[in-house]
Amino acid sequence: MQAISLTNVHIKYSEKVAVNNLSFTVQKGEIFGLLGGNGAGKTSTMRAILGLLHPQQGSILWNGENYRSDMKKKIGYLPEERGLFPKQRIREQMIYLGQLRGMSFKEANISLCRWLRHFDIIEYYGKKLEELSKGNQQKIQFIASVIHNPDLLILDEVFSGLDPVNTELLKKTILNLKDEGKTIIFSSHRMDHVEELCENICILDKSHTVLVGNLNEIKNNYPKDRIVIESFSNIENFTEIPGVTEVKCNGQRYEIKISNEQLSEYILNFALQQTKIKRFQIMDPTLNEIFISKVGQTSE
Repeated sequence: MQAISLTNVHIKYSEKVAVNNLSFTVQKGEIFGLLGGNGAGKTSTMRAILGLLHPQQGSILWNGENYRSDMKKKIGYLPEERGLFPKQRIREQMIYLGQLRGMSFKEANISLCRWLRHFDIIEYYGKKLEELSKGNQQKIQFIASVIHNPDLLILDEVFSGLDPVNTELLKKTILNLKDEGKTIIFSSHRMDHVEELCENICILDKSHTVLVGNLNEIKNNYPKDRIVIESFSNIENFTEIPGVTEVKCNGQRYEIKISNEQLSEYILNFALQQTKIKRFQIMDPTLNEIFISKVGQTSE
């Protein structure tokens, strides 16, 4: 079932086109990746989905319906820029935000305490936001976006400021929300996070759509031009093989770039003639490589 559907959306500020003829759909219970460099049109797209601005052309439907003001109670948004008040106590801000979305004081307080316990920060219930570390402030930002149990969640750079342990905790939390049937639009500059969480993606560049679809299908349309070999001893002379364009070596781990995927069998036999092999893998292109090939390294 489609939760969000954008069709030929066009957004313009004065003479500047921010989003040009954008179309994609997000299924209920899906984590959808919305990617692009600075100025690509991501923020304008998210604001349009939130109902904060209206496209000059095209349509945005939620569960097949046009946006209505009462729908905002079912949407959660975590912006890249922190929007909470540093000198105000956490409980006051969170309960107020819950009430703005239709919760009673008691309901908002119960939800806040549940989320604080989930992130093991219940001791910050009565503290001011400025008293927390950057990572714990980001957890509070996340709680602000989910305290009212929204059906649609828009997350922009959600892992900002988090250490690896808390990043993993938040990833599991997001996946649990997906399993509960929440629809999530996820934006990040960390392509490895997108690969872990998203099944479908849309890449924007300077207001235009450059790629949209299923991530695995997109990868299958790109050449597999990288091989990883891990061996028990050194392997010599990979660079002498015609079609090998680059070799990176770290101990007995070799990353080999090739001009033709058909070379892989020859390279394996070449390595086996010299030593035993622990690992031989033809690598899929990474999302980071695909992004750079479509957008370029300087877009950020």
